[in-house]
Amino acid sequence: MKNFLIIAILFFTFSKTKANLAYITNEKDNTVSVIDINKKKVVKTVKVGQRPRGIIMSKDGKLVLICVSDDDRVEVRDAETMKLKYYLPSGPDPELFILSPEDDTLYIANEDDAMVTVVDMVDKMIVDDIPVGVEPEGMGLTGNGKILVNTSETTNMAHFIDTETLEITENVLVDARPRVAMFTPDDKEVWISAEIGGTVKVISPDSKEVTHTIGFEIPGVNEESIQPVGVRHTKDGKYTFIALGPANRIAVVDSKTKKVIKYLLVGQRVWQLAFTPDQKTLLSTNGVSNDVSIINVNKLKVEKSVKVGRFPWGVVISPN
Repeated sequence: MKNFLIIAILFFTFSKTKANLAYITNEKDNTVSVIDINKKKVVKTVKVGQRPRGIIMSKDGKLVLICVSDDDRVEVRDAETMKLKYYLPSGPDPELFILSPEDDTLYIANEDDAMVTVVDMVDKMIVDDIPVGVEPEGMGLTGNGKILVNTSETTNMAHFIDTETLEITENVLVDARPRVAMFTPDDKEVWISAEIGGTVKVISPDSKEVTHTIGFEIPGVNEESIQPVGVRHTKDGKYTFIALGPANRIAVVDSKTKKVIKYLLVGQRVWQLAFTPDQKTLLSTNGVSNDVSIINVNKLKVEKSVKVGRFPWGVVISPN
């Protein structure tokens, strides 16, 4: 009986470890690198469509969705085999996207037509297009799926969209070239990174007003190189991590006080971020150095750099 329990525990541990995979889009290689996070190495590289950027997974972890921007569509692949299952339509140059809580609706920011495309995941067809600002990119969604926030890079706005009516309810001006919209776990705030503005705006979804503006100062780094992009919050409300582009740093921010408490040196032109399910590990894509940094969240320390393809852009991690 004792031996059986030991085997069962080992099997359970192995099963959890086996699923700990990260998927990285390599924009210039037209590939996706698959990293075993526990082994800290690439275990598979798969050819995909042209200029892959945004990448997400279904809630059950069975599907990987990829914005293949120069093909003007979304690829849907089997997460285990990475074989292509089917395509989903989009507008021209899809960049970032997000799934509804039930995985039945996909919202896609199309950079070239100032539209957010709404796709029915069951019928695999476009059901609506929402006009937004010029060069839409960031896509944030509340936990209940009722409020969608899209950022438009050239219009410099965060667009609040009611997902029931698919109408914009408010346009909020932010700083130059907003890239990512990320709600806090309690949905009481949405953080908007502004690449050229060099700031992150914190907006109340209730009042639609900016409540905080977070700036960054790094000794020895030019102000022009500090370009916020990726944003990720810890579930416990303690930290927010912000990728700072050519500054080659990730800012660690106290989520409550909105103060920077540390800068983590990573690869060149750090772009997007993703947590493991337990949030003990954070990954960043570093476009110019062609690698991914693996960060210990508890220690706030970079543990490893893993080489991937050329110009790594997006990252998603298996939810189980």
